[in-house]
Amino acid sequence: MAPRLQLEKAAWKWAETVKPEDITHEHIELAYRIAVPACKRGTCRRNCKGNPNCLVGIGEQSWLGEIDENAFHSIDDPNSERRDKNTFVGLTNLGATCYVNTFLQVWFHNLDLRRALYLFQNSRAEGHNTDSGELKDYEPRTICEHLQYLFALLQNSNRRYIDPSGLVKALGLDTGQQQDAQEFSKLFLSLLEDTLSKQKDPNLQNVIQQQFCGQFSYVTVCNKCGRESPLPSRFYELELNIQGHKNLTECVTEFLKEEKLEGDNRYYCESCQSKQNATRRIKLQSLPRTLNFQLMRFVFDRQSGHKKKLNTFISFPEVLDMGPFLEGKEEECTYELSAVLIHRGVSAYSGHYIAHVRDAHTNDWYKFNDEEIEKMEGKKLQLGIEEDIAETAKSQTRKPKCSKGYHCSRNAYMLVYKRQTEEIEQTETIIEVPAFLQKLVDQDNKKFEEWCNEMADMRKQSVDKGKAKHEEVKELYELLPTEDGLSYEFVPLEWLKKWLDDSTSIKEIDNSQFLCSHGKLHPDKIGDVKRISSKAADLLFSRYGGVSRLGQSSLCRDCVTQRCRVIRLKNQLNEDYREVMNLVKSSLKSEESGFWIGKASLRSWRQLALDQLEEDEEETKHNNSKINGEKSTDGVKGDNEDRDGEEMKNFNEDILCYHGGLNILENDRRVVSAEVWNKLRMYFPRAPEFTQNNEACQQCMRLEREGKENEALNRMMANEQKSSLLNLFQEKNRPTLQKWPQETDVLYIVPHYFVDEWRKFIRRPAKSNPVSNVGNSLLLCPHGGFMFTYDSMLQGDAQHIALLWPAEWEVISKMFLVDQAISICQIRDKTQDNGIVQYQTHPDLCRECREGFIFQQQRDMREYAQATVYVRKVIDKKRESAPEFSVSGSDVEDEREEPKMDGEKDPDFSQIMHAFSVAPFDQNLSIDGRCLTDDSATLGSLGVIPESIICLKADEPIADYAAMDDVYQVCMPEEGFKDPGLLVQ
Repeated sequence: MAPRLQLEKAAWKWAETVKPEDITHEHIELAYRIAVPACKRGTCRRNCKGNPNCLVGIGEQSWLGEIDENAFHSIDDPNSERRDKNTFVGLTNLGATCYVNTFLQVWFHNLDLRRALYLFQNSRAEGHNTDSGELKDYEPRTICEHLQYLFALLQNSNRRYIDPSGLVKALGLDTGQQQDAQEFSKLFLSLLEDTLSKQKDPNLQNVIQQQFCGQFSYVTVCNKCGRESPLPSRFYELELNIQGHKNLTECVTEFLKEEKLEGDNRYYCESCQSKQNATRRIKLQSLPRTLNFQLMRFVFDRQSGHKKKLNTFISFPEVLDMGPFLEGKEEECTYELSAVLIHRGVSAYSGHYIAHVRDAHTNDWYKFNDEEIEKMEGKKLQLGIEEDIAETAKSQTRKPKCSKGYHCSRNAYMLVYKRQTEEIEQTETIIEVPAFLQKLVDQDNKKFEEWCNEMADMRKQSVDKGKAKHEEVKELYELLPTEDGLSYEFVPLEWLKKWLDDSTSIKEIDNSQFLCSHGKLHPDKIGDVKRISSKAADLLFSRYGGVSRLGQSSLCRDCVTQRCRVIRLKNQLNEDYREVMNLVKSSLKSEESGFWIGKASLRSWRQLALDQLEEDEEETKHNNSKINGEKSTDGVKGDNEDRDGEEMKNFNEDILCYHGGLNILENDRRVVSAEVWNKLRMYFPRAPEFTQNNEACQQCMRLEREGKENEALNRMMANEQKSSLLNLFQEKNRPTLQKWPQETDVLYIVPHYFVDEWRKFIRRPAKSNPVSNVGNSLLLCPHGGFMFTYDSMLQGDAQHIALLWPAEWEVISKMFLVDQAISICQIRDKTQDNGIVQYQTHPDLCRECREGFIFQQQRDMREYAQATVYVRKVIDKKRESAPEFSVSGSDVEDEREEPKMDGEKDPDFSQIMHAFSVAPFDQNLSIDGRCLTDDSATLGSLGVIPESIICLKADEPIADYAAMDDVYQVCMPEEGFKDPGLLVQ
């Protein structure tokens, strides 16, 4: 099909040869493109918008032919949310709670801990128990109750993953902030131990100690007398330094190594009764069943002032013999690796936590990644891709080779070892969920099954609806094309597209937006509608409803006629222009009466006519609306007022006066013949018309006479005032307060604004209004007191006042209205020869209002919304000179402008960090020698006013730029766990 512009041109080609009064129905159908051939499927890549008969590419492709049922809905299979057989249950990440999920999975797989937790007495649940087998209105409250319920769901839920929000809320955790995982582990186990210690069952009271608690002693030995001083202590995990080490054995060895106490760190020996050199080391006394090694990957960096992550590779064995590290006791010290907790990411403040856990039943390894759980192939731990995540351009460390039975990781931050036992009975690995917890799980499983059934029903309904729509579309689409000679209607193209787009809701058919001002289909809207058979239109309107049906009678003859007239006039314009310009050169006959026309209109009438024709086209638009991007006639006149004075919007408006009559300026108009005027009237039928005999506007003539009289009066008044106050006008021989004139003791004060306005009138009396009032009240307060002191008038307030000689004041008092005389007197003490002079104003100074005025000035300086403040970086001990405001950033590297800082809000000095690459903790800011240290204060309260210069002195830069990545990621200081849910009282 031809492009849209070609179709538009072909639709109106006939208008060049057909007069508007000769238009037939055939011409109207050509304008509406009724006879344009319909496109066939496969010939158009997209729908031909310029062809109302093209019904290809409107969305029908997805409905023709066979359709897969899954295309009729967007609902995932609910069975995908169902737990597979012989698999574990995942935990939902609530935002930044992946660190919580990893520990919950590790503790869940600690069978002894799970078994003991199920024994926790839950009297509230037993009180809610009913004969029907349901626990009505029961909700866990305490942390142990939440953990019980969570473990029961992890064990017997039918869901693929569960929501831990109940426990997380009970702990008071911020789901949007990632906390320190190691701190969370310590606090949670401490809280759990405290809660379980209050149970009556002794096995339950000590389960945390039995599982995780070991003992060691800090043993100090005096070098002089050999006395040993042990200090026993308990531990729940061993925190191992990994910096500078390659394997777990080296880390444990360093943890237990001997430390020398010498010099200022000498030990006070009670036997020697004095400070002596000594040695101190840690001796392991006993080990727990579950041995937790906290690898200290997150350490405090003194240079940056923040934590950073150590990406050091550490190897660790699958089987660990702790015998060589244990002191004095013969017990089983062989441990098997049961869990590895991983932190993926290079920063200590972000990243993702996952857990690798060994199943106690099958010894298979699983990777727990929030909702996703993956079983490792074989029986071995496979870290795999977890060690590739943190690889960066700055850290291209080669992974060391590991011996058989060992693993190597640079992301592992916690290793969990379980003590080996000779035989594990099958019954020990089977843990039954208590009856009251199982009832809660059954209730949740019932809700899940109901949800699955509901989703399945919704899928079925969507499929049934889609199939019905499929049959409807196939039936109606075949009826859409209209045949020659049969009746037809127009429907919106966008509605047809939405009808064929099953994802959108279908509204009723609305053709009102395509109507012209005559209530019929506008010719310019033919590209937005499609012509379909009346039979198909009847079916669509009966099923979906609609307004403004457009049939064969909706083709608008008036719009087509108007368009035809405009097209013909456009084609005729150049020929008429040449004819008119030749006619105006000839003079009028003596007996012929002409017409007035503006000279500017005559010069630009061709462009005005072209604009008028385009406006005439626009007037036939739907509801006289404008196409997007085009200008309306409203407001155009105002735009043209800013152009050259010869340009106007309406023809012949340049001879109109303000009253709508003929302008009195005959130089701006001329007389043309009736033949010329009739030619122009074809293009401007609404132009103002004035014959040669019309008189000019009488009101304008009267105003002109009055204006000339007023101008003469103003000139005479200005000459008289100028001659009387010549020195004031020329600013000669002016009195000053700095050097008081000897010939007078009194000077008079007027507003400087009065003098400025008076001088404007004297210079241009015909263009300016005469000044009638001095307006001294501007210098007075509401109480009538003077607002300025002698000292202030010597300085900044001098710009507000003007001083007059007494003779000048006498003249002004006669020529102008004076509301209040203001004077300043010099008073000398004639009895004294010390030369002391005082100055007194009349009216007297109002001290109360003066103080308020000064206070408001200072307040305005310190309370601002937008202002420019400069920051200069001081290097070494260079002088802190004011910045050169004209220099660019490329000329002086250490001078930067921080624009538009808010004086009402706390200063955001992160702008300085980005501009100078200086972190906030390295910034030392000062102004006028005062240090700016209060981060909570506003700029105004710190004395930073607009145009101030803040000096920045930076501490030594950080050498490790990798650590700067952590600095930029920290939005606020780390606050740790504040909620009492994790803090034992």
